Amino acid sequence: MSEKTVYYIEGDGIGPEVWKAARPVLNAAIEKAYGSTNKLNWVELLAGEKAFKETGEHLPQTTMDTLSKAELAMKGPLQTPVGEGFRSLNVTLRQVFDLYACIRPIKYFKGIESPVKRPDLVDMCIFRENTEDVYAGIEYKSGTPEAKKLIEFLADEMGANVDITAGVGIKPITPAGSKRLIKKAIDYAIAEDKPSVTLMHKGNIMKYTEGGFRAWGYELAEEEYKGKVVREGEEGTGVIIKDRIADAMFQNALMYPEQYSVIATTNLNGDYISDALAAQVGGLGLSPGVNMGDNLAFYEPTHGTAPTIAGKDLANPGSLVLSGTMMLEHLGWTEAADLIHASVEKTLSAKKVTIDLAAQITGATQVGCQEFGEILLANL
Repeated sequence: MSEKTVYYIEGDGIGPEVWKAARPVLNAAIEKAYGSTNKLNWVELLAGEKAFKETGEHLPQTTMDTLSKAELAMKGPLQTPVGEGFRSLNVTLRQVFDLYACIRPIKYFKGIESPVKRPDLVDMCIFRENTEDVYAGIEYKSGTPEAKKLIEFLADEMGANVDITAGVGIKPITPAGSKRLIKKAIDYAIAEDKPSVTLMHKGNIMKYTEGGFRAWGYELAEEEYKGKVVREGEEGTGVIIKDRIADAMFQNALMYPEQYSVIATTNLNGDYISDALAAQVGGLGLSPGVNMGDNLAFYEPTHGTAPTIAGKDLANPGSLVLSGTMMLEHLGWTEAADLIHASVEKTLSAKKVTIDLAAQITGATQVGCQEFGEILLANL
């Protein structure tokens, strides 16, 4: 018998609703595929608003202590105020547990009506660096003594010309951080028999951060993957490694999606491109993800807390369901994962979907979050 413990955090906003709808689908798929042979043991941990109400802390130490020893975890979205208040809980979790790879597969499901002509050609997996770049960024507000001091230092010591009224920021990107993320992407491409890995960057402008990311990726390929990886345009066999400037990558993803399979990129670029690709195949409601380190894999939907629809039974639980499906694949429980993928396609084809998808699918019938989960359950 194979049992795995999964620690879960409900999340804020629509979090409790999507959990209530999604978890029965995962449990039922496992039971249908394996009977009582395989099982997930769900253990709740507190974080976010629910934790604050019960403990007075948004991220209790007991939660952090438990996660430090965990292998698998799932969470709903956690709220972070924009421009004020506490630092992002999502970022804190990723940094404390060194979850350096944000992995987001983007694939078309039959039944989705898309704003692009050939959404069926979209089958990409984004590897987004998760601990550096803007996530490790240092900022000083316009007009503050700290900002003025940094600007004066840049002018006096480095000869840089920065307006004294500017808000200023620093984005660190390291060789080690870049290489471990790109290594994970290349290893995935080799294991899954994917044709290419594309390094997405803005190195034509930011030559020593974004450009460094590109250069370090090629260095890694040369140092560790001889005979397995070949640079675009060179002779040889194996996974093709290439690079694209970020703005060109957005155009190419729309016009030539069949040319890209695995994309490795910096933090901010990864946020942009994964959301843009998701829009081609149904939006964030069907976009799963995982934040992964060397010890802990933390699965979570790509969407946020959606406070304007929280408590109204309007949310789409699909992203959380598919994040759980990624976890099943990670465990090697592919039969259960396949059941869920088939159920999603069957459900979409029947056109009984939540409001976000109903707005995109001609002739669709809108159903609530809970009912959508029940339909997925029935279609397993």
